[in-house]
Amino acid sequence: MKKRLSIIAIVAVAVVLVFIGCQPEEEAGTTEQPQEEAGPIKIGVAGAHSGDLASYGLPTVNAAELVVAQANADGGILGRQIELVVEDDQCQPEVATNTASKLVGEEVAAVIGHICSGATRAALGIYTGENIITISPSATNPGLTQSGEYPTFFRTIAPDDAQGEMQAQFVAEELGAETVVILHDGGDYGKGLADFAQASLEANYPDVEIALYEGVTVGAVDYSAIVNRVGAADADAVIFGGYHPEASKLVGQMRAQGIDIPFVSGDGVKDESFIEVAGDSAEGVYATGPRDTAGNPVAEAARDAHVEEYGEEPGPFFMNAYSAALAIVNAIEAAGSTDPDAVMEALRSESVDTPVGSISFDDAGDAIGVGFAIYQVQDGVYVEL
Repeated sequence: MKKRLSIIAIVAVAVVLVFIGCQPEEEAGTTEQPQEEAGPIKIGVAGAHSGDLASYGLPTVNAAELVVAQANADGGILGRQIELVVEDDQCQPEVATNTASKLVGEEVAAVIGHICSGATRAALGIYTGENIITISPSATNPGLTQSGEYPTFFRTIAPDDAQGEMQAQFVAEELGAETVVILHDGGDYGKGLADFAQASLEANYPDVEIALYEGVTVGAVDYSAIVNRVGAADADAVIFGGYHPEASKLVGQMRAQGIDIPFVSGDGVKDESFIEVAGDSAEGVYATGPRDTAGNPVAEAARDAHVEEYGEEPGPFFMNAYSAALAIVNAIEAAGSTDPDAVMEALRSESVDTPVGSISFDDAGDAIGVGFAIYQVQDGVYVEL
């Protein structure tokens, strides 16, 4: 009899378990969200974190860390914490594609970066196909937004056509140059900037002669050949499109040969690393760059947070990167989702207060209300004119 009762009990328990297993999750006591909805929201940070151009990329990492730390301390977004996935592309297009693939594999909701235009373009070929939002603080090549090829790309900096026009206007109107030399490093950013400066001079200042337009070899030690041609051109100013490693060598060798004409470059040279490497030769050099954010309370708070956390002043594009991080966090919160289409709609429709101003984005992905200013190295520091 006891054996028979035991068999009946086992059967009864089995029936109950089968019944429970057939019930909807809420009736069975299981109310947990799927793991992908309960876990952190991942945001990638991509750029040059090593090599000669790390001084441009590392400030973006710092900016993202500060914004995310504050957001997480306030409870995260959509009730979830944010996790940063940081990847180094060394500002090299061939590395950037691998970086993008890694971030896609990490299932990031968005990417802050990349830094250099060439690397950004290479990575966008991957992000676009995966419908991943990318928001750069410094990739200024106009085609990244104006071509229509990369609908998920945004940036918190003005494009190079505006920068090139400002350089042309400054050289022609403020410096009064009648003959100009234009040099570039052959890259997407550097040559693009030089091309826009050239086009603006030709269209708006036909009396200004472009005596020499030429590319330089990136990484070369000796630029004496091109410096000799600059000297022979008897120009009133030089416009250079490229980054600080080449600019510092060009300026140094020009000054060594007694060529003391104004040297005008872009945001790729507006960096303390240029001043440190070029030394005394940097004095008097002009560069276009994002407008000074002094007086903006959001910028002041961001700067103070950086000094407190890292013990030093923030580096190039930090304010633009901080703005990018704020914009993406705000857009996800406003969208109520990490769905790319909803987040992109929020980026375009929702203004957010940032270090570079209260911004939203136009249909192309450019930030509305940002621009450039002219700076000059005076007593070893860049001063906005």
